[in-house]
Amino acid sequence: MKDKQNSKFRQSLRDFFIASDAESNGKVKDRVSGLRNYVNKIKPNFNEGGKFAKLQSTFEAFESFLFVPDKTTQKGCQIRDAVDMKRTMIFVVIALMPALLFGIWNVGYQHFIALAEQASFWRMFGFGLAKTLPTIVVSYVVGLSIEFTFAQIRHHEVNEGYLVTGLLIPMILPPDIPLWMVAVATAFSVIIAKEAFGGTGMNIVNPALTARAFLFFAYPSCMSGDKVWIAGQPDAVSGATPLGMLMNGNTDLPSAWTMFWGGIPGSMGETSKIAILLGGLLLVICGIASLRIILSIFAGGIGMGLIFNAIGATPYMQLPFYYHLLMGGFMFGAIFMATDPVTAPQTNKGKVIYGLLIGIFAVLIRVINPAYAEGMMLAILLMNVFSPLIDHCVIARNINMRKKRAQNVKI
Repeated sequence: MKDKQNSKFRQSLRDFFIASDAESNGKVKDRVSGLRNYVNKIKPNFNEGGKFAKLQSTFEAFESFLFVPDKTTQKGCQIRDAVDMKRTMIFVVIALMPALLFGIWNVGYQHFIALAEQASFWRMFGFGLAKTLPTIVVSYVVGLSIEFTFAQIRHHEVNEGYLVTGLLIPMILPPDIPLWMVAVATAFSVIIAKEAFGGTGMNIVNPALTARAFLFFAYPSCMSGDKVWIAGQPDAVSGATPLGMLMNGNTDLPSAWTMFWGGIPGSMGETSKIAILLGGLLLVICGIASLRIILSIFAGGIGMGLIFNAIGATPYMQLPFYYHLLMGGFMFGAIFMATDPVTAPQTNKGKVIYGLLIGIFAVLIRVINPAYAEGMMLAILLMNVFSPLIDHCVIARNINMRKKRAQNVKI
């Protein structure tokens, strides 16, 4: 008797939850359909001939942000795929989340260590969020304003590419960087490195790295040294990164494990290698980042490091080769910057050559000229410029080889 009552009770409870789920799903669908109907209602005002036709690009940008685009190809041979630009950019943003969240906490962690104060996890995270959120907001507001302006002038759609760039820029800057510098660097990178070449998909260099390079050469005192990497640090405390320590001739570096998990001063996104690798794994699994480029960069950096170890003329050359992968922005650049499909080569062999040269030049710049401690930034920008030439050489070689094979067959 009790078993029957229990079974009835479980069945009624199950029915209750099923009905609740169905009701909540129905409410969500009603809200979505209501929003969709409202957007459809005001859409004619933004089409050609409408009252706000000049703002058509802006309206389409917000519509595509809220809903999956309903546009389909009308002509030509096309490959049907669910992965469009919007999904690709969102996946990259998701992949950046582990490094971003760790970086926010690390900003607070380094601050309270410098002050020799004990603080809870949430207090550290709250301090880091208060320091980094304004930088992220400024990056998005300035960058998107310029993107929307150019889209309106050209009567083009607003592309989703800046969703990633707007997050990458704050993640590669010091936590105490003045906000006006972030605004100036963002405007420079979007206008000069992107819109001047035609917008998303046409740029020849990475916009986020262009912003960092602009700040590095225009305001070097705010991008290097011991005082910029810890937010609100006392003057008596040194906040040198491992690269900064080497630049000053100090080889007493943190342990490899400390640099790997990320408890060191540095840019918000580059400190935790574990978080970076988690994001990189997601990008590789989703087919967004090229594993050839990533592994080639690591191989180039390791090879160059081993060559310097064999020479051993200076303490910097004697540094264990694997330290180069853990210091500075080497790993972050290899996974999130160098793999940018717009500025990287498109051929498989070209990707390998591109990656090897980035790894070689990054370590070479660091060791030979420590004044440019972050050699990864310069190496990627340099190879971005030569990326089309690499593809051209690879394709030309393939054509010549096929011609030779065709001649041999005729003979």
